[in-house]
Amino acid sequence: MTPRTAQTSAPVLDTLAERWSPRSFDTEHTFPEGALRGVLEAARWAPSANNSQPWRFIVARRGSASFARIEGALAGFNREWAGLAAALIVNVAEVEDAEGGPRPWAEYDLGQAVAHLSVQAHAEGFHTHQMGGFDREAIRAVFDLDERLRPVSITAIGLLGGLEQLSDTLREREAAPRTRLTLEDLILVRD
Repeated sequence: MTPRTAQTSAPVLDTLAERWSPRSFDTEHTFPEGALRGVLEAARWAPSANNSQPWRFIVARRGSASFARIEGALAGFNREWAGLAAALIVNVAEVEDAEGGPRPWAEYDLGQAVAHLSVQAHAEGFHTHQMGGFDREAIRAVFDLDERLRPVSITAIGLLGGLEQLSDTLREREAAPRTRLTLEDLILVRD
């Protein structure tokens, strides 16, 4: 497999440079009860507008009924590989407060919480892969989420597995070199 450490144009923390999103997870690895507490605690301490903390999580370990429900809502290639992960986490934004007032930054804040979760997971020796390809209404229905709670993404988490368990198409994607736009391509204005 090609090296996974990012080739950055400026120094960044090793945890950030080494983090990547695999599709191959160790199917023998399981999370015992409470093992994900550290990654969820990192998410809890993410910044949010007005300290509203508009994130909620559905945490399901492989083999549970909740895991099967989440896996069943996945779309396309995600359904092909995500079931290999030791756990799936549905990342949910609370888009309205208890009084029905809008929380316009909820999805942004949730993104920060999931980023914290991902970095903590990597620091603990796990890998994560974020997915947007899933049926949001199916997730809403099977977990009885009201309109205040919007499923935004799903995180697969576990230990890294081998390429041999993936289809040829996914194996090719997994082994491809990591690429990013240049920093100059991302900055719209710099004074």
